[in-house]
Amino acid sequence: MSAGPIDPRLLRYASASRWFLVAGAAVGFLQTASIVASAWFATALIVGLIDGRSVAELMPELWAFVGVILARAVLIWALDVLAVRGAARVKSQLRVRVVGALTKLGPAWLAERNSARITTVVSQGLDALDGYFAKYLPQLILTAIATPLLLLVLLTQDVATGVVIIITLPLIPLFMVLIGWATQAVQKQQWAALTKLASSFLDVVDGLSTLTIFGRQHRQVERIDAVTEDYRARTIAVLRVSFISGFVLELAGSLSVAIVAVSIGLRLVDGTLGLTVGLFVLLLTPEAYLPLRQVGAQFHAAADGVAAADEVFEILDAAGGAGPAASVDAPMPVSAGGALAVAGLGVAYGDRTVIDDLSVGFEPGVLTAIAGPSGAGKSSLIAAVLGFVPSTGLVTYGGRVLEPGAARALVAWAGQRPGLMAGTVAENVALGAAEPDERTLRTAMRLAAAELIDPRQVLGVNGAGLSGGQAQRVALARAFYRALDRSCPVLILDEPSSALDAATEGELVNGLREFVERGVAVVVVSHRTALLDAADSVIELRPRVAVAS
Repeated sequence: MSAGPIDPRLLRYASASRWFLVAGAAVGFLQTASIVASAWFATALIVGLIDGRSVAELMPELWAFVGVILARAVLIWALDVLAVRGAARVKSQLRVRVVGALTKLGPAWLAERNSARITTVVSQGLDALDGYFAKYLPQLILTAIATPLLLLVLLTQDVATGVVIIITLPLIPLFMVLIGWATQAVQKQQWAALTKLASSFLDVVDGLSTLTIFGRQHRQVERIDAVTEDYRARTIAVLRVSFISGFVLELAGSLSVAIVAVSIGLRLVDGTLGLTVGLFVLLLTPEAYLPLRQVGAQFHAAADGVAAADEVFEILDAAGGAGPAASVDAPMPVSAGGALAVAGLGVAYGDRTVIDDLSVGFEPGVLTAIAGPSGAGKSSLIAAVLGFVPSTGLVTYGGRVLEPGAARALVAWAGQRPGLMAGTVAENVALGAAEPDERTLRTAMRLAAAELIDPRQVLGVNGAGLSGGQAQRVALARAFYRALDRSCPVLILDEPSSALDAATEGELVNGLREFVERGVAVVVVSHRTALLDAADSVIELRPRVAVAS
């Protein structure tokens, strides 16, 4: 996070954090009042006993003391509850925003990053915010509220004690800053080691079959051992800094309290300070130092969450604040039946221009094939239409200009990779449907030539359990289900038959023809002759050139 105690981006991206700070401040104020009251009633009881008052005479003070102690316990519990609930809500809001940001940034942005690292940040990383909210922020709130209020009370009761605390109190933040610099450095190294470990392990699992074929699987054991040992060493370094910093802060706080205690004791002996005031001030002094000491001690518990939050904020900042991404559930901007078209479209990756000033249209009830050599910009054209890559020019539907990404509400789409998840085949096909429909599911699988695949079959991670051709057909069925379920006027498929045999490809062509007969604009990116021959229109892309036939 930022150099300050609370990153402003946390308040901007997670409204629950603002709610927590307001509620925490209210509870912190009441908790401070209970601290002062408990010290006052404890002083009254002790002084009363020394003065020889009977237990019966001290009963009002005793019951008041018990009541204050119970109230303080309830307030501590309430602050803990607020922290836990606040952490849960903030994590939920940040995860929703990150998903929206990743949708907005698109596959092109994700392809340049380590997916395992992003997964670790959004899952385990954000879970570490529990320590930030449950331990660090409550103490930070108490420091901002309790410390100045208690100091004010002490100054009104004993100016000398207040001056001593004013002089010694800044030593704790000074040590905290010095320790914080050291902690941040080792914590970032530990976080980098953790993400490297997660990425390395995932890479090994993904490529284990290939490694086994070439007899290289055993070498990966040494690699994982080395990364794990590096993480262990950095974790020990963090713990070492944590223990040392805790000792330093406790020592500074204890010595400061000792100075106040010696001062009060000497003045009690020479009679310049009354017992009531001296005891009251002595009971309050440790409470004035405690929040600051706890902030320093709990900073380490929050460090993992802070490091992960930094990466989350970088993702959100990259997406321009993760504003509302184009929703796949948004209503269509115009009625179905219009043509999806691009005008003057340009796509570039750095200094390399892939598409330049391209204008084409996809008419309803027409099967359009996009062909061309690899690197000509076929997939980039689709990505630009869907708003997945930055582009110039216009995307229109029915003559109306669409905002970047707004075409997703009109389109059912299947990419080159199946992108299946763990679960049943039916769950993968009906992904995103609020109430999956059995009839629509069967129709979608028939049109995708996937009738022989059992919808109840349970798949592993990334669709494990299916062959390449089966996984591709399930992915196509998912696009078909969306097109049927939401009456999408445009169906876009990127290399839909690359893993299919000729007979299955023929069945797929028949399924696409059914969509054409329904008035859907079907767009297919393909090199396969069967699909190109079946197309009503072929758009052949060459580097920076488009030819329609």
